Amino acid sequence: MSKILVVDDEIKACELLKRFLEAKGHEVIIATNGKDALTLAREKHPQLVILDIMMPNIDGYHFCRLLKFDAKFKHIPIIIVSARTMKADKELGLACGGDEYITKPYDMNKLIDTVERHLSSLK
Repeated sequence: MSKILVVDDEIKACELLKRFLEAKGHEVIIATNGKDALTLAREKHPQLVILDIMMPNIDGYHFCRLLKFDAKFKHIPIIIVSARTMKADKELGLACGGDEYITKPYDMNKLIDTVERHLSSLK
């Protein structure tokens, strides 16, 4: 069982994703802002992060930089899921350390497949 941190300021989006991921056998931790997400990532050591960009306190870009530039956590895959659809947004997300950039609305099955692919590459 893998531990996944889901970060989105929309709690309903977090809860929906949590149900799908738990049905696949994963443990899911939820944060609704970047500051709490960073604390949880450092305390709980998730195997993967699913991250929104537009959040209070610390946005997703800053969260990515802080997590990926820390030697203890740089190995954790980050899948950015955002309503920001411009090419520049995607490029910035990947430059900040995101491993994937998926735009909302997304296909849940494709997102789950992406999660599973990244988790299997860690084993």
